[in-house]
Amino acid sequence: MLTVAEKQAIVTEHQRADKDTGSVEVQVALLTADIIKLTEHFKTHKHDFHSRMGLTRKVNLRRKLLKYLKSSDLERYRAALKSLKLRDIH
Repeated sequence: MLTVAEKQAIVTEHQRADKDTGSVEVQVALLTADIIKLTEHFKTHKHDFHSRMGLTRKVNLRRKLLKYLKSSDLERYRAALKSLKLRDIH
């Protein structure tokens, strides 16, 4: 779980306008940070299956958002992938 300060830092880094908190780029960035934190958590807690389901949901949601962004605006999609260091989905 991300703290309020971590979320605010991610939002300010990836927002498109001053009060933008819900754009696709911000949502993908927040999900990516959650996914990274959860994967670190699973290195020590291998049998936490309940949280693993949450991780799967977050990964699937991020994939859907990236698919939407790719179909709507390819340049924003490529910029988001580059800034988050993610691979291209096919």
